[in-house]
Amino acid sequence: MTVRGLEALRGADVVVYDRLINPTLLNEAPAEAIRIYAGKLTESHGLPQEDINALLIAHARRGRSVVRLKGGDPFVFGRGGEEAEALAASAIPFEVVPGVSAAVAVPAYAGIPLTHRRLASSFAVVTGHEDATRRAPHVDWSRLATAVDTLVILMGARSLPRIAATLVSCGRAPSTPVALIRWGTTEAQETMTCTLGDLADPQAALDLRPPLVTVIGDVVSLRDQLRWFDEEAGRTFDLAGPEVALPSPDANETETIELDVAVVAATDVPEEDRFAVAVVRRLCESARTRDGAAAVVEPVSSDVPGRDLRHACHLSSAEG
Repeated sequence: MTVRGLEALRGADVVVYDRLINPTLLNEAPAEAIRIYAGKLTESHGLPQEDINALLIAHARRGRSVVRLKGGDPFVFGRGGEEAEALAASAIPFEVVPGVSAAVAVPAYAGIPLTHRRLASSFAVVTGHEDATRRAPHVDWSRLATAVDTLVILMGARSLPRIAATLVSCGRAPSTPVALIRWGTTEAQETMTCTLGDLADPQAALDLRPPLVTVIGDVVSLRDQLRWFDEEAGRTFDLAGPEVALPSPDANETETIELDVAVVAATDVPEEDRFAVAVVRRLCESARTRDGAAAVVEPVSSDVPGRDLRHACHLSSAEG
């Protein structure tokens, strides 16, 4: 979060936020601020884009300070340009606060520099998820195949095998290293490496669930030497359900701690919501419960639609 972004958030009357923001940022908004979820999944949009535009305009016309809180940079595949156009057309004054794009931050957290004097002098950031209303693809993958040293593909996880096959057919070496980074910069970060030929193989058993940032290029080979984030203690964990093992000195005692924690609105935490689990895990660790106990995450209710909502949770230490 930039200093200017945090300043704006702390003065907001309304916060319209996306799915991939760190939910703890919502604590920085005033308690009385209206919080509106506008996140998107591939086949499930919390609000259509036109409704988001109308929402921003309606609240601004009521004299409210509106913060559109996005992950990354609003003008890099964040639809910030479209929303700014809508505001300008309605004569609504606005300010654009640049952010740190996932295109550069996520590879850095995986130990992958996008440029390197020995390996790469250029890179391109491309969307793998194009406007479905277009008759033909807007991205010319045939030209990109050999035009730049490093390719960073945001979104479009389902399209990656097709994209990889096109790159190979247009001259990119099948042996080119590839990194697939899920939930980058969070404690739930996972990094998988393969070759472009592997990615192009429809029979390859690759886990391509979003959110993914894909890096294609020789710089990926530096990861083994430069990886730092997932080498730190506590930065990696295996999700085995909503239980997180914690140390405890006395397994005979049980205590319940109520915390305001970001979790999914469900009785069980599904595997794809690793970021929510990671947030809970971090709070569990800070609670320092006793050796030999487990913190059990139990959402108080599951009747609120959507994900990345703030729920009160019970964290209970119990034997085993």
